[in-house]
Amino acid sequence: MSGVHWLALFGLILASWSVLYAMSIPPELRMMEQTYGRDFWVSLCTITPDAAGYIRMVLMWSLMSAAMMAPTVLPALATYDDLSHVSDNVNFAKLVSGYLAVWLGFSVLAAGVQLILFQAELIGAFGSSLSAGLSGALLIMAGGYQFSPLKEACLSKCRQPMTFFMQHFDEGPWRNGMRLGIVCLGCCWALMLLAFVGGVMSVGFMGLATVIMVLEKLPDLGRFITKPLGGLLLLAGAWTLLNAI
Repeated sequence: MSGVHWLALFGLILASWSVLYAMSIPPELRMMEQTYGRDFWVSLCTITPDAAGYIRMVLMWSLMSAAMMAPTVLPALATYDDLSHVSDNVNFAKLVSGYLAVWLGFSVLAAGVQLILFQAELIGAFGSSLSAGLSGALLIMAGGYQFSPLKEACLSKCRQPMTFFMQHFDEGPWRNGMRLGIVCLGCCWALMLLAFVGGVMSVGFMGLATVIMVLEKLPDLGRFITKPLGGLLLLAGAWTLLNAI
């Protein structure tokens, strides 16, 4: 099977990270570097309480989802690609499209949440929390979810992609892609929402979160990460709330 589809996927990941990096450049550097298109990036990065602002946030969350989630699903995609040697009912593009459609839906919802939090003055114009209460609550929510049966069930499917595809292969690549996206969303939604704590426009946070989510889905290493990470998030949330009193 041609490797063009892999080049396209890695191109998408690289392009998404490149755009997110450009969006995260401090305002003073944007003013100095006309190469980055200062006016465009400033308008793209800044929330405004209107339809245009919401669309910009959907675009930004979509880029984040593509950049952060595509690397976490590479083992599953490689497994699916291997099935092309034994079945004709394999369509890599449809599978990836179904997967990304789920995360586009998440981006639409996350952008709405961001706009609501911004209007409530709980986050700033670049998506960072202005409230210790909000930060603490998000950390505790994410930490608690690490111990939930739903999180464990979703992770078990992500860690065994061949079993997952064999169970649902007859449904076709689009529905398989959507199923994979839903399972992935079940693993990672709470960690993704910590962007409001670490900074929606922070490449450092996005990079760290991506590495954690990649490692968490590995069959051998992941089980040693999930619950300790949950404990650390719970402690960080409690500490944040206590310091706010």
